[in-house]
Amino acid sequence: MYVNSSTTWYWMDEEGFKKTCIKEKKKRGGINQPLYSTWVADFILRQGAGSFMLGKYLSDKKIPWQRRRRLGMAVAENTPTASFLTKIGKMQSAGRRLCRVAREARRESTDGLAAETHGHINSAGCEELATTVTAAHHSIWRHLYDSMHAAQKLKSKLKFITLDKELSNLSTLWRREEFLRICRKVELADKAQDTEVTIPVKNSQETRHNLNPESFFVNHFWGRRPDGVAINEALQIVHILEFEGSTDRNMGFLDVKEALAEANKQHKSIISALKAASPKWKFEQINFVVNNRGSVVESNFYTKLKNFDMKLDVQE
Repeated sequence: MYVNSSTTWYWMDEEGFKKTCIKEKKKRGGINQPLYSTWVADFILRQGAGSFMLGKYLSDKKIPWQRRRRLGMAVAENTPTASFLTKIGKMQSAGRRLCRVAREARRESTDGLAAETHGHINSAGCEELATTVTAAHHSIWRHLYDSMHAAQKLKSKLKFITLDKELSNLSTLWRREEFLRICRKVELADKAQDTEVTIPVKNSQETRHNLNPESFFVNHFWGRRPDGVAINEALQIVHILEFEGSTDRNMGFLDVKEALAEANKQHKSIISALKAASPKWKFEQINFVVNNRGSVVESNFYTKLKNFDMKLDVQE
């Protein structure tokens, strides 16, 4: 049989293949498992990845069949993307059809289109589906955010800020009395500018920046909008919440996503400015990572939920 090693294919007889599988199983601590498997089987059997919730969803007949079918196809790795259709001989190229359509509509070059995979069409990187993917992202987060709020303990002092009316941006947030008690708006603006000037200005914003650099950085700060905010005045804690979508194609998806979130903290200026303006308070960003096939790292997810005074019996 042919085996792929990085970018090179080479022939390996069955005995050699078995020995390779045994060595790999030993590394993973699963010598009692079958010698080799499929990606789908490995995905379903992942421990602590929320597979029980996936099964619950797929077997729930109250959910429209079309939705369950789409998720089932994603798990089975047979979503009819260009990549899959090329694999089974139904297309000659795995190039991104949807991105091609978007570029052609803008009369731009269609050179350099990579493979159209399940992960790609479920990301904002897909030029044709970016708006749809973003809307789905917000819908999922809204459901999770509202569910966490509803599952709070009755005596909890933690308060979730309503997403639509009260959290359009930081400026509207700082009209609320509980946030004005943390620090005055002018104090926060002064501290924010020190951080904002260290963040590179995007090409699309250079014109506005050049007109008035000082006001640009202040306005940029007040225009920031976290995915969610929760405040506990009694304990003097503010949680800045961020919702991340990811692909769970590989096992280490959470480590990769968490590392990226830490390195590129979207709300670095918010956290830094708040700490400088109000040293007595505690401010932290909490990232929730959910994946495009419905899996989560249960231990990580439940640990983060503990920050929000959740009833243990309704966490799921």
